[in-house]
Formats: sequence, structure tokens, C-alpha cells
Amino acid sequence: MKAPLRFQVSEFVKEKKAATDDEILDFLNKSGSYSKNELNKCLMDLEILGTVSVRWVAKERRRVEFVDTPAEPVRYGEG
Repeated sequence: MKAPLRFQVSEFVKEKKAATDDEILDFLNKSGSYSKNELNKCLMDLEILGTVSVRWVAKERRRVEFVDTPAEPVRYGEG
């Protein structure tokens, strides 16, 4: 049984502190077959959760960095 994709990606980035999207995809494809679209959705979810930060390095390359302390959730409508 494989671990969930989000967990695999977050643990890989946490261990390396920073990685490119190609490095992450290569790591994932060693244990299974994942598409670029699946990785993009996973990275978007992790960025929304505040676990990682994604930045463009080149036209077709992104740098993914682990965020040590996730941002506090925004609470609208409170005092």
C-alpha cells in the first residue's frame, strides 16, 4: 500500500528543504506512475495548506520549498 501523494511529496520536500518539480516527479515515479497534472494538484493543495512554497525558477521549472511554520489560517468575520 502506497502512502498518499500529498504525504509523499511533503516528506520528500521536508527532507531536502527545497526541490524542483522535476526532482519530485522523478522521486514519485520510482514508486509508481504519476503525471505532471497530479503533481500540480498536489502542490497546489500543499501550498494552500501552508506546508510548501512554490516559486517559478524558469519557464518550465518550479522550486518547491518546505515552510517550517505554517501560516495561521485566516478567519474572516471575527472581531
